[in-house]
Amino acid sequence: MKDQVKEWLASQEKQLIQLAADLVNIDSNSYDQPGVMLVFERLEQFFNGHDIPVQWHTHDGKRNAISVQLPGQVRDERPVLLMGHCDTVHPTGDAKTRPFSIEGFRGYGPGVADMKAGVAMNAFIVAAYKQLGGAPNPLYALFTCDEEIGSPTSRTVIEAYARKATYVLNAEPGRPEGQVVTERRGGVFMEITVTGKAAHSGSNFTKGASAIHELAKKINRISALTDLDRGITVNIGLVSGGVSVNTVSPQAQCSVDLRITNLEDRDRIVQRIESITQHCDVGGTHASLRIIGEFRPMQKTEQSMALFHLYQETAKEIGIDIQEFFAGGCADSGITSSMGCATVCATGPVGGHTHTKEEYVELNTFVPRAQIAAAVIAQLD
Repeated sequence: MKDQVKEWLASQEKQLIQLAADLVNIDSNSYDQPGVMLVFERLEQFFNGHDIPVQWHTHDGKRNAISVQLPGQVRDERPVLLMGHCDTVHPTGDAKTRPFSIEGFRGYGPGVADMKAGVAMNAFIVAAYKQLGGAPNPLYALFTCDEEIGSPTSRTVIEAYARKATYVLNAEPGRPEGQVVTERRGGVFMEITVTGKAAHSGSNFTKGASAIHELAKKINRISALTDLDRGITVNIGLVSGGVSVNTVSPQAQCSVDLRITNLEDRDRIVQRIESITQHCDVGGTHASLRIIGEFRPMQKTEQSMALFHLYQETAKEIGIDIQEFFAGGCADSGITSSMGCATVCATGPVGGHTHTKEEYVELNTFVPRAQIAAAVIAQLD
């Protein structure tokens, strides 16, 4: 089975790259839900062509994911989950102004590496196993709509599939040197709002309560929670507030990006931020904290490292050396890892310069990366 699936994928290189190009040429910013739906529909068209039924998922009445599944040929337990997100960070209109293009051995375009190449690759892996009547274990593939903004609507469906799955391969882009990711930092994205009291800054200064002054104090205390030795960083990425230069500010907001490597630090630091938020030094002000998105850290386990070593040995069979990589960025693989699934991330085609106009994917890695992932699936018990 392993050799058969690899041979079929090798015969599909042109079609695989074309599907990736089709997906790149559809705008699908996380907030452009009609665009993301068009990506889902293109994938549904692909799966329909291979006689693979597609299931649509919803959150609060809105479509937010699609999935496909194949039954196991050998066993009906220990499923494998392939994951990929169909949204990008690139603004609507980019697909028209700089569509998929090829220069030398690289493909370019908005979201080509992160992660439309990986989405196309996962679709072809499922199609490959459909040709063979299924993988040894049940095989699921899940495609979601909002990973780039913390998966606020996709988290529930990811968790539902994680409860079923034993193994997870998340097709984020392979690192520029070809590595796959075995660990990731987690992230908590928060918003602090401070409310004060407006007053004329010249004639009634003492009647006001400055929300900006209070927020500045909080920012200093929250920023001091950074602990580089423990892999904890706290970044205040956005600040706004006030109404005019001559008015004591009645309101102010900031956005907080917390990164951690384990859940214990997550709970401890979030509690500290909550405490700092609740305590106000400037009389007449009060504040609130809201968590607007979160990724759990992806941590190594005995099971995940066994999956990585199988991936590594499988790659060696086709002459590719794969090393592991610790990623500072977050991904949906943190969700599945934290729920006990053996998880390897960045199994997609190799790429780089993600989230920029220079984003690229190495075209000669489409088939090998698909073959490695597919061959791993064939060997799982």
